[in-house]
Amino acid sequence: MPCARIGDGEDQDGNNSVNRFMPGRRALLAALPALGAFGYSRAQNASAGAFAVVRPDYRMAFPRDHGSHPDYRIEWWYATGWLSSAGQPDGGFQITFFRARPRLQPGNPSRFNPEHIIIAHAAIADTRRGRLIHAQRAAREGFGLAGSARDNTRVWIDDWQLLRDGGVYRTHMAAPELALALTLTPTQPVLLQGVTGYSRKGPQPQSASHYYSLPQLAVSGTVRMDDQPRTVAGTAWLDHEWSSSYLDPEAAGWDWIGINLGDGGAVMAFRMRGRRGGVLWAGGALRNAAGKVHNLAPEDVEFTPMRHWQSPHTGTDYPVAFAVRAGDLQFILEPLMDDQENDTRATTGAIYWEGAVQARQQGRVIGRGYLELTGYPQPLAL
Repeated sequence: MPCARIGDGEDQDGNNSVNRFMPGRRALLAALPALGAFGYSRAQNASAGAFAVVRPDYRMAFPRDHGSHPDYRIEWWYATGWLSSAGQPDGGFQITFFRARPRLQPGNPSRFNPEHIIIAHAAIADTRRGRLIHAQRAAREGFGLAGSARDNTRVWIDDWQLLRDGGVYRTHMAAPELALALTLTPTQPVLLQGVTGYSRKGPQPQSASHYYSLPQLAVSGTVRMDDQPRTVAGTAWLDHEWSSSYLDPEAAGWDWIGINLGDGGAVMAFRMRGRRGGVLWAGGALRNAAGKVHNLAPEDVEFTPMRHWQSPHTGTDYPVAFAVRAGDLQFILEPLMDDQENDTRATTGAIYWEGAVQARQQGRVIGRGYLELTGYPQPLAL
């Protein structure tokens, strides 16, 4: 689907109501840099005081930390997974809600002065079309039209929402080409990333986030494409992450995977690529089938590109197949299909590759999940 220019008069549904509660596109992108630039070299000063700083001594508590953390500059809830339905090939889905806190304007008394901006993305990897079907929205928080709750997961823009209800996640997102109404049920405990949820993203300790995952979510619900609803089931992965200083100034972008293993285990691994080439930092976590967790140090993670794909839409060259080492686990990562580039310039300003992948050992599928590749069109701006 062509990228909707939200804030230029119409939303992706063809309505002009978005302008009632969000800035123009240029103003939004000035306040909210590209997706990968959801990090800053230091916590910057807003008029109400400095942004909260990620600290290694922070201890997560639930359900509180399922909710929003508005003192931090950036935050996202990110769900990805594989779906199947009778008579249809398997496909992938992605749902993301972002909360971003721009610099406040103390001299502006207007209720429209945004304290937070909410952004939402939805996508389906459709093998029949051989490409992503995706939609996006953005809005100022406030007036009940968009927001994020502090005490538990509830983030929304109009009728798009992700809600944690009695320990189960429910999401609903609808646009002309696609609609998702899914229930995500945890089957395993929260997986704290890094050291008790403090996840380093670079050589400097301040380049970090608070980060946890929920692998092996059982998914059920409905998906609509081309006005044809179908019942689906599958397995998903949910990440919740917040920070004020995510990227090291020397980072160009990252490669990230979240893979649900067929034996019940799970692996998250990432590498931060340097602006001058090479790997700036790496990390992750490996949970085995028995539930034992091994935190991955930079030397435990390797991504070796095996095959590249050039986007016919943007001309960007992406490595879409990798040989991956995550601790003692080694596998080949292959995409469900090559064309899973995500153009979100209308909301975050970013172009990146984010798609469904399979992990294989000696030709046998051992896991399924998602791969995210950022900073390939150009290094991420701070």
